[in-house]
Amino acid sequence: MEPRSYSNAPVGLNFLVAGYGETRGGLAFDSSVPLTNPQLTTSSTLLAYGRVLDFLGQSAKLTIIVPYSELSGSADYAGEAIRRDVSGFADPVFKLSVNLHGAPALSLREFAAYEQDLIVGASLRVSAPLGQYDDRKAVNLGANRWSFKPEVGISQALGRWTLEGTAAATLFTDNKDFFNGNRRSQDPLYSLEGHVIYSFAAGIWGSLDANYFTGGRTTLDGTQGSDLQQNWRFGATLAFPMTIHHSIKLYGSSGVSARTGNNFDLLGIAWQYRWGAGL
Repeated sequence: MEPRSYSNAPVGLNFLVAGYGETRGGLAFDSSVPLTNPQLTTSSTLLAYGRVLDFLGQSAKLTIIVPYSELSGSADYAGEAIRRDVSGFADPVFKLSVNLHGAPALSLREFAAYEQDLIVGASLRVSAPLGQYDDRKAVNLGANRWSFKPEVGISQALGRWTLEGTAAATLFTDNKDFFNGNRRSQDPLYSLEGHVIYSFAAGIWGSLDANYFTGGRTTLDGTQGSDLQQNWRFGATLAFPMTIHHSIKLYGSSGVSARTGNNFDLLGIAWQYRWGAGL
């Protein structure tokens, strides 16, 4: 869940984000892996770079995320208990977000007079199969496949309140070397996401977040699995600036309903450094 996905910022602004998150209880890395009774903990440190762009007169943002993860715990696969302790790089993510209405590309001076009303945007998120992967293991940090997530979203400001909503579909290529040479494919995973954001004084903001996703049924060597996903998650975010260049974000979420039993709890903290655009 990612509040303020569709907002405006001056062109030429750069972001460097370092974050740490910890997931307990289930499968945060690939929720469609056919495991039961997962008791797993994943700790991830990420480094991300983002830049605000002028895309045909509209504001846009390019983001590159590189996560390093540690995973430990146990689960049952095909009736057999397995344990996994591993660390390494997970799959990197590349995302281009473009605002289509309500957030034109602005200089820093122009941005100082900007007031948000209705913003409509779209994005494409691509995950590349470059993370740690061992075909002899059922649980890995990398997915050994590409994924593509097109998304559309709206953001409406109402005084200090901002309401956001997004709809997305994640498309997957096949993993041709899943667990000792099997071929694993997955149907598209559809999601809806909403945020209610409140802006406090001094640039502090908080949000309540909700996410629903469905689909994602897998097929292993031609046999369709009974792993259709229909999951709800709720969370909260609090962000506050330290200086004009530095800010901190705290976030957490928890699964409240999961058809396939892959709920997990997530806690994280991120530090962001901004430069460029005349700051």
